[in-house]
Amino acid sequence: MGSRSVTVNSVLPGLTRTDVMATVPPHVVDDAKARTPLGRLGEPADIADVVAFLASDAARWITGQTINAAGGMI
Repeated sequence: MGSRSVTVNSVLPGLTRTDVMATVPPHVVDDAKARTPLGRLGEPADIADVVAFLASDAARWITGQTINAAGGMI
């Protein structure tokens, strides 16, 4: 699809504050925060911003990548 200027990338979000988080035990959430260099859970907007960037013309030269959007946690 590159010949049509179509790029293909994926976003690998870390633990993100969503409704599902209500089912995650608090100690798991606390552990994730402690292991994340930014010291917090992701917010839906954090992930949405990465996706919006990849969909923008500013990312036209990025393709075939997996973007780790996990606040630095590996």
